[in-house]
Amino acid sequence: MKNTSGLQLSEIDKQKVVVLVTGMSGTGKSTVLIELARRGHRVVDTDYDGWSEEVALPNGDGSEWLWSENRIDKLLTEHAEGTLFVSGCVSNQVKFYPKFDAIVLLSAPLEVILERVVSRETNDYGKTDAQREQIGHYVTTVEPLLRAGATAEIDTRKPLDEVVAELKFIANTVH
Repeated sequence: MKNTSGLQLSEIDKQKVVVLVTGMSGTGKSTVLIELARRGHRVVDTDYDGWSEEVALPNGDGSEWLWSENRIDKLLTEHAEGTLFVSGCVSNQVKFYPKFDAIVLLSAPLEVILERVVSRETNDYGKTDAQREQIGHYVTTVEPLLRAGATAEIDTRKPLDEVVAELKFIANTVH
């Protein structure tokens, strides 16, 4: 069977495709990656396993969470076949945008995000008033930057199966 580009469907599965799944805390990045992995896809959640690190700010006023650039570069460079879904939301991810075939912003209204972070059991971020205030600030200041760099956006108020289907469709149509 051929798709619209004339490639056999088995050829699509072998093509190298790298998709960044980004968005604010509580938009469902981890949930989506868990489901993609359950369905046999290669996934990397950069919030875990040393893909990101706390880095001191140059002015000495605190720190920020950033991708470990050497590890991310190696991951993206060495991925050779099939689709790789990478999730994260850090300020240095923009350096790697040229290495992604698609950059997908997961989004939801702030009220939905706050409801999710309060009730989730897999991540403690968003449990305090200060963290929820910070999330609100990021939705107004960071999310527009993510949207500007995204090649697609998915509203995660949809059922999980629909969000995953949209991500897979995007991955299959980038070439």
